[in-house]
Amino acid sequence: MLNLNFSPFPIIKTERLLLRQINNEDINEIFVLRSDERVMRYLDKAPAQSLDDAYEFIKKITELEKNTEAVTWGIALKDKPLLIGTICLWHIQKEHYRAEAGYNLLPDYWGKGIMQEAIKEVIDYGFNIMKLHSIEANVNPGNAASIRLLERNKFKQEAYFKENFYFNGKFLDSVIYSLLITD
Repeated sequence: MLNLNFSPFPIIKTERLLLRQINNEDINEIFVLRSDERVMRYLDKAPAQSLDDAYEFIKKITELEKNTEAVTWGIALKDKPLLIGTICLWHIQKEHYRAEAGYNLLPDYWGKGIMQEAIKEVIDYGFNIMKLHSIEANVNPGNAASIRLLERNKFKQEAYFKENFYFNGKFLDSVIYSLLITD
């Protein structure tokens, strides 16, 4: 079984990015990110309505991190400390050496290779530091950009679930992608 510890928090630096811990000082950026309907469109969650919602999100990810159930990085440009997105490994199944990747990014930064740069390092962290065997991603099938990102990083489609998720008065489909350490 996985034996995880996210203390001290695992800061990751890339050529352009700083993946760092999210804290209460990021409340405004988290609110902007999670209240933007373009960002939330394929997450199939209601957009944040207030700073309280952003605070609750920060509180939740901090607790999950403390219990080693998830690790969530804030994505910032190296020369600007403000968050422009998040990326995480969550739904960690310690007994199965598996976690789920999740990510989002402000629209101003879409199409610039930022998430590619971030996910590459998070995959490396998951396999080489956390010692995961597999990483999955649950994607809304309409999210073509996310599917391209996963496929570019060698994730393979494992399943397509018809109407398995109920949100906002509709049943939605889900696509599961997975990457094995042996891939």
